[in-house]
Amino acid sequence: MKIFLASILTLISINAFAFTVKSISYVGMVHISEPVALRMLDFEVGNDVNENIIDEAVKKYFKQDYFSDAWVEVENGNVTFYFKEKAVISQVELKGWKESDEEVKKNIIQIKKGSLYNEQKLEAAKKRIVDAINKDGKIDSVVEIEKEYLDNGSVKVTFIVNEGEKIVIEKLNYSGVAGLNSDDFNSVISNKQNEFMGWLWGRNDGKMSLADLEYDPLRIRDYYMQYGYLDSKVSNPFVRANFDHYKADMSYQVEEGTVYTISSISISQAKNVADEQKIRDIITLKNGEVFNIKKFREDAEKIKTLIADLSYAYVQVMPDLKKNKENSTAEVVFKIVPGDKVKIRDVIISGNTRTLDRIVRRELYLGPGDMYSLTDLKDSRNSLGRLGYFESNTIEEKRVDNQTMDLVVKVKEAPTGNIQVGGGYGSYGGLLVSVGVNDFNVWGSGINVGVRAEKSQKTSNASFNISNPRLNDSDFSGNFAVTKSMYEYLNYSVNTDGLSGGIGHKFTRHISGFVGYGYSRNTYYNIDIANINFDPRYYESYSKSSTTVSLSFDNTDDYYLPREGLTLSQSFEKAGIGGDADFLKSKTTFGKYNGLEKYIGFDAIFRYKARYLNVLDTGFLPTNEKIYLGGIGSVRGYQSYSISPTKLNSLGAAIRTGGTQTFSNNIELSLPLVPKAKMRLVTFADWGFIGQDSISEFSRGSFGLGLEWFSPVGPIQLMFANPLNEQLGDRTSSFEFTMGQRF
Repeated sequence: MKIFLASILTLISINAFAFTVKSISYVGMVHISEPVALRMLDFEVGNDVNENIIDEAVKKYFKQDYFSDAWVEVENGNVTFYFKEKAVISQVELKGWKESDEEVKKNIIQIKKGSLYNEQKLEAAKKRIVDAINKDGKIDSVVEIEKEYLDNGSVKVTFIVNEGEKIVIEKLNYSGVAGLNSDDFNSVISNKQNEFMGWLWGRNDGKMSLADLEYDPLRIRDYYMQYGYLDSKVSNPFVRANFDHYKADMSYQVEEGTVYTISSISISQAKNVADEQKIRDIITLKNGEVFNIKKFREDAEKIKTLIADLSYAYVQVMPDLKKNKENSTAEVVFKIVPGDKVKIRDVIISGNTRTLDRIVRRELYLGPGDMYSLTDLKDSRNSLGRLGYFESNTIEEKRVDNQTMDLVVKVKEAPTGNIQVGGGYGSYGGLLVSVGVNDFNVWGSGINVGVRAEKSQKTSNASFNISNPRLNDSDFSGNFAVTKSMYEYLNYSVNTDGLSGGIGHKFTRHISGFVGYGYSRNTYYNIDIANINFDPRYYESYSKSSTTVSLSFDNTDDYYLPREGLTLSQSFEKAGIGGDADFLKSKTTFGKYNGLEKYIGFDAIFRYKARYLNVLDTGFLPTNEKIYLGGIGSVRGYQSYSISPTKLNSLGAAIRTGGTQTFSNNIELSLPLVPKAKMRLVTFADWGFIGQDSISEFSRGSFGLGLEWFSPVGPIQLMFANPLNEQLGDRTSSFEFTMGQRF
């Protein structure tokens, strides 16, 4: 900072360093307006000032952090402040580490385009980058800052990162472990010993996570407390690192103590709001059992939910332990402070730029004037998630006073409609060209309308459908569809023209029923002549008039990507009223979804799906209505509809005839791959059974990997499968894809 007092000698001789201000002006100041700058001064025109007052004024301006230099000139009472503004940062780049990660630039670098150049802020950003890399377990990282002044006077800042190396834990030792198996600690700790072929998925690579070092001892102690070791002590890890080779040995000192059993369970309510026996009925801890800290916490949460469902929204459940070290027992105490009952004052909807407010409100189980319920709140979140209209949703509890709260529902719209002109490739149907317009939330009304036409090498279909899941915002639903399709099966082709409609009703939050009717005309052609040897009647054109009745249960938390809950459905289709086909078909489906993030620390999802189908010939069962396995939805790794009971024709060849009963199940583990792109990796194992007289006549399985992508045009699945139990004559498929289906 430079301060020039041009007429200082004159001032000294005239009036002992003092003068009267005649004018005040500014040169080079941009970020502060002149009126604001004048208000910042402790003097104005006409005041007498000295060099100290002028000096303080310059310092005050400089502290605003807009200038790289500031000085003042005084001549004949005219005061002029000069400023050199800091350069503006026009570009921020990152090289050598997460170069395209905008979240890193936003949350770690924290320097925006258009901000003023500041050395201190750049150094702080540099430190944050090093700290972030250290959290990944890499040490000796170096970050350099490169500055380039551009022609327009702005600055381009580039952070050049040279990542360090990760330390690999070669040996991990525990001293003092006797009552438990130290190998089991791997299920809870982050820093584990390197295993042979640790680079394989599911194996430990031994790479150290510095951010978790301080938490691993707590995790081990918590694990001990799940087995009653309430006095256990686990030291901080002692690490001996070789920085030349980036390897380390690590050890813990453990004092286990004794195992505590539960002597009694006490419940203390600040005021009696719930029947004590009801509280005890939900507690899983029992007298005489070994204490388990995990059950202890879960029981506290169950009690909190029970009391909160009675409208005590601000209830506090304070679990406590009273240890008796002499006999190694512990009294479990649940102290309940319920507070006041809480009423909902208002429900505020936000974020629904497209979906109408009433569509959101009709899924909520709490409204203005209702008494609070924690279960109702959770069910409301899940109900919004099952719609499929929103990418995410939250319901915030905004406290008004001790007896009143507002609920703020925040949703983020998801793409629900698209105009699609494109194509793809399927392992069975070959090249696919499709044109379609579909929106299952048209104009934000909750109504689903779709028109679609597609053609592949073996299929073609056109369809129109319209459905409303909540007719007039009631618990009734309705749908209507018209279809025209052609499908080329392995031994014949079928043309189908049909229409269908139905009415559904939501009986409870999770249970709904449906009654529908459908009519279709089905025409066979391109029949493998050898099949006629069985019964020509089965390959004659026929009509189908059928009624379907179904009942379903669904308490999952999301439509496309559920992380909790289960689905269960049972349907019966009876054909034979006014049509040629006469049969009874039963279909049972089951799905279980579990998010594993709270157990393993990242967003993995376990899924199990099962299907059982059975069809009974009550007069005439066309071949087209029989059951086949293969493809996505049953057993991947085999062509669609290719797994079937067979019969030998007159030439001795095996002909697929379709089954009357089948069971298939799938186990899947979905893992985050590119979270920002909503892309996930899935591993799976499928197995199915099918038969004519017995369900176990044919059995096939598969395993493989897949890609799940919630793309801008809808959910897409790409599956790569390897068949199991493959037999001569099987039609296998290593790749399949679908679009629009629930994961």
